[in-house]
Amino acid sequence: MHTKNMDSTHSSDTTTTTTTLSHSNSSTSQSPASPPAQYGMVNNAPIVVLSPCAACKILRRRCVDKCVLAPYFPPTEPQKFTTAHRVFGASNIIKLLQELPESQRADAVSSMVYEANARIRDPVYGCAGTICQLQKQVSDLQAQLARAQAELVNTQAQHANLVTLICMEMAQLQQQQQQQDQQQQQQQQLLAMSDIFQNDWLFTEEACQGSIWDEPLWV
Repeated sequence: MHTKNMDSTHSSDTTTTTTTLSHSNSSTSQSPASPPAQYGMVNNAPIVVLSPCAACKILRRRCVDKCVLAPYFPPTEPQKFTTAHRVFGASNIIKLLQELPESQRADAVSSMVYEANARIRDPVYGCAGTICQLQKQVSDLQAQLARAQAELVNTQAQHANLVTLICMEMAQLQQQQQQQDQQQQQQQQLLAMSDIFQNDWLFTEEACQGSIWDEPLWV
């Protein structure tokens, strides 16, 4: 009787073990090979976000279906969350994103990442130091622009003065040329008049000589 009870117990345990193994094998075969996808909104545009996100991977926690960090920290950019988490902390990032509407969250994440990078480069001033450097560069460029504009005005004034002097010299040369032309014309006129006077004198002299010899010596 005791032997029969032992056999029945052993057979029931074997059946239970076989059923458990078959159930575990079926559940293992039905598990997905790739992580599930989530859906988020960035700039009012729906995007498909792979899970788990970089934030949940770094924090070593399970990435839920509506993870607030997943749309902005994809698994392909882990350094992005690492930098922001190093400066602000995960709890502050999550709190800030939860307080903002979805249309502003992407810009907020970009600002936090930029500020974190600046704070890592310059722990004292952060973005303020970068802004001061850019303002100094702007001031220097404005000063250079003012100097260049002043030099341009001076160059234009010198060019105008040079053009004026050239015009005055050309006018003087034209006047001198006109005066020379007038003198040459006057000289030519004088020469022509002297030739006319000389011809008239010769003609008069010949006429006088001819009239004297033509008259008889004795009447």
